[in-house]
Formats: sequence, C-alpha cells, structure tokens
Amino acid sequence: MTIPQYREPTPPGEILLEDFLKLSDLTMEAAADQMGVPVNVLKEIGTGARSVTADTASRLAMLTGTTPQFWLNLQTAVDLYRARS
Repeated sequence: MTIPQYREPTPPGEILLEDFLKLSDLTMEAAADQMGVPVNVLKEIGTGARSVTADTASRLAMLTGTTPQFWLNLQTAVDLYRARS
C-alpha cells in the first residue's frame, strides 16, 4: 500500500458515506441496524471521530460486499499519514 505524501488519504468514513451509503440510498440508521451497531458508531466513523476496528471492518464488509481488509487498509493509510505528519 502506498501512502500519498501530498495529501491525507481519504478516510474510511468518507468512503462509506459517499461510495456506499449515498449510492445505495441507505441511511446511517438502516446501515447501523443491518450491522448490529449503534448509529452513533457509524456517525463517528463518518466524521472521523472514531477509527475503524477489526470488528467494525468485518461488519462493514458484510454490509458493503467488500472485505474487512479493505476497510482496515483505508484506516491504516490515514493513521500512517497522520503519524508521519
């Protein structure tokens, strides 16, 4: 995985909101219900106030048809960029 040096990587919450929830017309509340998590968890991931954990990554993968690694890689890219800044 290459971490861009010129800008912060796109956070997983932004990817979730823009590329998955909006495109599928799924609300945060409905997504949280399907994932079995409180809605505040998704809202905090969406705003960047909460990081994606392994458990959340697994739940996001089931919701979106992706893999847990996809979500963890997005989070790791952001974390590494911030650690270097």
